[in-house]
Order: sequence, then C-alpha cells, then structure tokens
Amino acid sequence: MTRQDRIAALHAAAKKRILVLDGSWGVMIQRRELSEEDFRGDRFTAHNGQMKGNNDILCITRPDVIADLHDQYFAAGADISETNTFSATVIAQDDYQLDAQSVWDINLEGAKLARAAADRWTEKEPHKPRFAAGSIGPLNKMLSMSSDVNDPGARLVTFDQVYDAYRHQVKALNEGGVHLYLIETITDTLNCKAAIKAIKDLEDEGLEPLPIWISGTITDRSGRTLSGQTAEAFWNSVRHAKPFAVGFNCALGADLMRPFIAELSRVADTLVAAYPNAGLPNAMGQYDEEPHETAHFIEEWAASGLVNIVGGCCGTTPDHIRHTAEAVSKLPTREIPERPVAMRLSGLEPFELVA
Repeated sequence: MTRQDRIAALHAAAKKRILVLDGSWGVMIQRRELSEEDFRGDRFTAHNGQMKGNNDILCITRPDVIADLHDQYFAAGADISETNTFSATVIAQDDYQLDAQSVWDINLEGAKLARAAADRWTEKEPHKPRFAAGSIGPLNKMLSMSSDVNDPGARLVTFDQVYDAYRHQVKALNEGGVHLYLIETITDTLNCKAAIKAIKDLEDEGLEPLPIWISGTITDRSGRTLSGQTAEAFWNSVRHAKPFAVGFNCALGADLMRPFIAELSRVADTLVAAYPNAGLPNAMGQYDEEPHETAHFIEEWAASGLVNIVGGCCGTTPDHIRHTAEAVSKLPTREIPERPVAMRLSGLEPFELVA
C-alpha cells in the first residue's frame, strides 16, 4: 500500500467513525526512569550540557523505547500515533546545543519509527488501518508576543527564522514517511502560520502533499489562546490552509475544554479534533484523572455530535486511550456543517460579513 493509498484510507475512515489519537508521550517516557546515558546513547557521549529531559533525542538514542510506546498506543485502540518530535526544530533544540543535522535526524528517525509501527499494525489488522502523524510543536519562542515587558516590539526570533525551522522539520518528517502533519499545541497563531506556509511552499516545490491537522490551545477559562484569540477567530486565521482537521489540545481537562470544542464544532467546515489533558495537574504537577473519567467526558462530546477525532494529551496513558476508544466506538462521527458564504476575518475576535 502506497502512502497515498493510506491517506485515502484515512479520509475514508474519518467519514465512517470517530478516530482515536494516542495519548501523552511525556508521562510514559518519565515512567521509564531513563538515565542521562540513555538520552546520550553512543552518538552524544561527548556532547556538552545535560541531555536528560530532551525526549525527542530518544528517537536516535533509544528507538526501542519510542517503538514500544507506538505499539502500546496502537494496541490500546489508537488509529493515529504521533512522532516523538514535538520539540524537534533547530530553534527549540538550541536549548540542548544540537546542530541542524542532529535535528534533521530526530525528525527522520522519529517518522520512520511511527510509520513502521503503523505499517505493522495495519498488516496485523487490515480492517483497522493505522496512521503516523508528524508532530510539529509550538516552539519555545513566539512571534506575536513580546519577550520583554518593557518593549512591546521585542522578539527573540523573526518570522523567517521560524519559517525556516519548520521547513527543515517538515522536509524530514515527510521523507521519513508520515501520513499527515499535526501542527499542535498552538499558543501563537503566527507561529502556526509560519508552519503552514512552510508546508504549502514545499508542496509548491514538489514535496508530496499530506493532510494537515491543526490543533490550538485554549490556555484558561477565558476561552482564548495565549496570543489572545477566541476559538472562532483562531479558526478564521487558519481555515485558508483547508486543513484535514482542526481542534484543541492541552492546557485544559475535558470538562473545561468542552465549550470551546462546541464553538469550534459549530463554525468549522472540516473535521473537529480534541485531545484534552487528564484533568488539571495537582499541586505536584501530576494528573489524577482516571482513564474512565476522561473517557466519560469524551463520550459525552461524541454523543453530542461535537467531534470527529479524539485522544489524550498531558497525563493520559494507554489506559486512557483504551477507555476512550471503547467509549466512542459505537457513536457516530460529527457531521460537518455547511456554512454560508461570507467574509470571515480573525484578529482577536471573529468578524463575519454575510453576502
């Protein structure tokens, strides 16, 4: 089966049922209690500075750990598993003093691991094809917000630098074989736009086109992203990319995320995806929400016709995904609404002028 055949299968599956994404990678990697030597492997034994905590580097130094996590999530019922490349850009990896070639290799190997796992499970269960999503994270530097409270115009990066970083990542993920891109945990829509432009420009230059899934982050009960946009304004900002799916993840548990998913479900004329945290963290930064509790909230979303794709973010485990997959397995997928032709603008608030 070619990659385009698998992408066609992805679109077909999304029309028939609610798809399930995997859960948290950070919590599962932490449970392995890996050492500094695990993170360094043979390649980075002489590297300056601490490497422990750089989970993405495990794609190179402990591929067995990453492959096992893909298998655990697919075994739990996930249709889609992400590459372990959330922070694999030259900008984010500069914190660990990694060069561009090492960053490229993280993305390439991460994509190969996810694709190989998806292929294994598809061969084992051809009635339920599996898919590898290339994880493209938000960066640790923002284009829309100042880095200095005394200087509103201060920025640590330029648009061109962010664009180039995402372009580098996207090319490696594509070469590694992912079936779709997941631009996720978006706190700054302008960073997201740089990623979208990088993808679209590469396609214009001949790179094989893949579906794009865009997932923002509502940071608190105000219902806005960190850069200030409401759910509808966020959608208006990215709908030009004609994404395969749009949604929210992280920051909130499912109970607090619901109204914002409902709003996006109302306005988005594409698939809506949501993967919340396992509740809010406790005083120790741990997540206490049990798998059946998370699944209960998501089941209600599905029963209310709000979602096409679900999964888990911070604090969720294969058990959370297993309960979620079982909870939504018999429920119909959301119907995509037909929206009237209108001029829709974003800003921080949405603006709509119907013809």
